[in-house]
Amino acid sequence: MSEERHADAEPADGGSGGEATGADVAGDEGPTDSAADANDPATESDPAAPDPGDVARPADPSAVDLSDPEYYLNRELSELAFQRRVLAEALDGDNPLLERVKFLAIFTRNMDEFFRKRVGGLKQQVAAGITEPTPDGRTPEEQWAEVLETARPMFERQAECYREAVRPALAAAGIEICDHADLAPEERAELRAHFEESVLPTLTPLTFDPAHPFPFISNQSLSLAVLTRESPGADLTFSRVKIPRNQVRFVEVDDDRYVPLEQVVRANLDLLFPDVTVVDTGLFRVTRNAEVGRDEDVAEDLIEMVEEVIEERRFATVVRLEVERDMPEAALSILKRQLDLDDREVYRLDGPLEFRDFDAIADLDRPDLKADEWTPQPHPRLPDRGAPDGDIFDEIRRDDVLVHHPYHSFDATVQRFLEAAARDPDVLAIKAAIYRTASDSQVIESLIEAARNGKQVAVMVELKARFDEENNLAWAKRLEEEGIHVAYGTIGYKTHTKTSLVVRQEADGVRLYSHVGTGNYHSETAKTYEDLGLLTADRDVGQDLVKLFNYFTGHSLHEEYRSLLIAPGNMRERFVDLIRAEAERARNGEPARITAKMNRLEDPEIVRELYEASMAGVDIDLVVRDICRLRPGVPGVSETVDVYSIVGRFLEHSRVFRFHAGGDPEHYVGSADWMTRNLDNRVETVVPIDDPRLQDELDRLLDLALADNRNAWVMQPDGSYVPREPDPDEPDRDIHADLMRRTLQSGRPGGP
Repeated sequence: MSEERHADAEPADGGSGGEATGADVAGDEGPTDSAADANDPATESDPAAPDPGDVARPADPSAVDLSDPEYYLNRELSELAFQRRVLAEALDGDNPLLERVKFLAIFTRNMDEFFRKRVGGLKQQVAAGITEPTPDGRTPEEQWAEVLETARPMFERQAECYREAVRPALAAAGIEICDHADLAPEERAELRAHFEESVLPTLTPLTFDPAHPFPFISNQSLSLAVLTRESPGADLTFSRVKIPRNQVRFVEVDDDRYVPLEQVVRANLDLLFPDVTVVDTGLFRVTRNAEVGRDEDVAEDLIEMVEEVIEERRFATVVRLEVERDMPEAALSILKRQLDLDDREVYRLDGPLEFRDFDAIADLDRPDLKADEWTPQPHPRLPDRGAPDGDIFDEIRRDDVLVHHPYHSFDATVQRFLEAAARDPDVLAIKAAIYRTASDSQVIESLIEAARNGKQVAVMVELKARFDEENNLAWAKRLEEEGIHVAYGTIGYKTHTKTSLVVRQEADGVRLYSHVGTGNYHSETAKTYEDLGLLTADRDVGQDLVKLFNYFTGHSLHEEYRSLLIAPGNMRERFVDLIRAEAERARNGEPARITAKMNRLEDPEIVRELYEASMAGVDIDLVVRDICRLRPGVPGVSETVDVYSIVGRFLEHSRVFRFHAGGDPEHYVGSADWMTRNLDNRVETVVPIDDPRLQDELDRLLDLALADNRNAWVMQPDGSYVPREPDPDEPDRDIHADLMRRTLQSGRPGGP
């Protein structure tokens, strides 16, 4: 682990400095690969966060007021803490160079979404006059202001990383991102010809003057502000030129030498603005609010509502303006005034304003600059595509199967299950819940094939899956055209469960085959998101899914289930009961332990239950990738709680819960985090894992996560994170490398 990553230990309060999607998160290179400057604003602690030493040990645990804001970290700042850990992957000189480039792009995508969703929501609350504080005691306006300032040094550090470390290292490796001004005259001439022929026809200059209104600036588009003058002494005129996203961002000069498209455009503006003088230019980028939802209870047509939301996002309030460091003040003043922004929402950066397109650089065919390639493997118990379709059902009926992506291939497991169901003449019906899926989804194609083969097919397509609404809407319409029963979500809830059900006629009667997973039915993200899925013929699980799918197409939600934990039905109550049972065992002097792995721990009630369990003596280990409201290690309150976060090659996305249960442990996997939205406002499914062999696999997964000393960060009582490093005599333990090796050796990531 490089000194750079160690020096970037995070500030206090879980994000006052500080990630799916990891995949949506992933050489001696450059001067920033040394320890960070102690005065670097990105590493300063948060003066607003209480010092862990200020939280006194309570003399009487029963007197502890667990509603006190000091025991709860801020959700938004904790999210920024995770994004700081993602950025650390780009800063870490121990990572392969193109992996660092990939993480620069991931950080931008993640922060774009954070500003659109979370900062946009806070700005709406401020505008609406909402002052109710969150559990950590902050009002929306306090959060909004603090988040804006917390993010500033993170963006600056990203730009510095590229400028001072990554770009020079790319050049040293033979991949040069050139400045247009440094090119030879003949190279500039060739680029000018390319611009005139291929780029110029796609550009549309939009001028702002008394005859032209201020142009609409599309969300997350890279734009050039151009100040021109028609004659000496005339007033400046502002125009906006959008850098087209349907053009290659990095224009190749010759082999492995590239010039950013925006520089080509800027260097040839005389062709776009003839007969005027281009006085100055400046690149900028706006981010718009995504929180433009509608009241579902009064919506007559959910499809129409979603279409309106998609359209309105294009014109939503601007929540961030990024400009290059030397943006002319005249242009900046116009942008701030017309977009209704104040200085806190403006970020001046000395580096590229748009890193998403750097994926093209990260994808270059340079295996020497990348992590070793990983190919997801077939599951050792599941037949390949050449076997009869019925064989997969025979195997699942024999014993439950646990699949683990991306170690196991999605195509050879879950997709194979649905393909076989679509073709098998004994299958009567297939039901599936789709939250997100690929634009060329083979899952959807299998469901269509099943309908064409005469099977009853019902699909729940969640139209409100944020930023996937258009894709899901298109698939829903396609499914309906094939005569498939389609439900478009549920009023009041998002359907986040990842489940499918196959109904099959067999010699001894109708049998139900189920898949319950932690990740989406998305073949591409399954290659980089770590997720689990259970394939089972357990009748109780199947009957519970029958109830759930009847709710999707009907309107009545069951509260009682034989096996599954369902939100918003019995899930919250069941988790609380499991935590309290461990606390009661600890009070009785019995061994008590809770181990949980999830994306986010946000729900105040669950945090309170964990505090009370810790105060009772329960040993609690939490692997929380992202947001965590809980403060571990607070004297007398959470001394028995350890919190880790893993950020690395694969995005840790699975949810696994293990309770000691008096020596007969209970294991669960499913789609729900311990967040209020998952437990109360979404339809979620968590399934118990009862097979001892599969429990052993989950135990090994959790043990590897807790032992990791290459990708793990350790949360401190003040909410900051420090990287976990091996002791001098301790071997390196990398959960992703270990699971890849185990899969190749035994076919099972959790295998011996």
